[in-house]
Amino acid sequence: VQLQAFGGGLVQAGGSLRLSCAASGRTFSTYRMGWFRQAPGKEREFVAAIDWSGSTTYYTDSVKGRFTISRDNAKSTLSLQLNSLKPEDTAVYYCAATAGIGFPTSSTLYNYWGQGTLVTVSS
Repeated sequence: VQLQAFGGGLVQAGGSLRLSCAASGRTFSTYRMGWFRQAPGKEREFVAAIDWSGSTTYYTDSVKGRFTISRDNAKSTLSLQLNSLKPEDTAVYYCAATAGIGFPTSSTLYNYWGQGTLVTVSS
């Protein structure tokens, strides 16, 4: 599966953005999907994941209650709604797909990656 993330931009603290990830191919619904982010000078970190159906989600503690991951299998699209943004959320955000089970938080367990979209939150 090929992935393309978009929707990033510059937003003030407290604002919102919606990231999207378009997937090609007919097997999108068979992958568990995740979002990661990488801030300048830092390692890539897990943000959120969602199961095949979209009924179960998992978040890292720092974004719980602020970010929402969702998917539309009919449109082969993954989304991440970012609310109450903070300057520390500034990073390049990547969507990723895994054929594995569970909700892996390690980037090494994801098979396919989008190119990333930059989110900048000003204070």
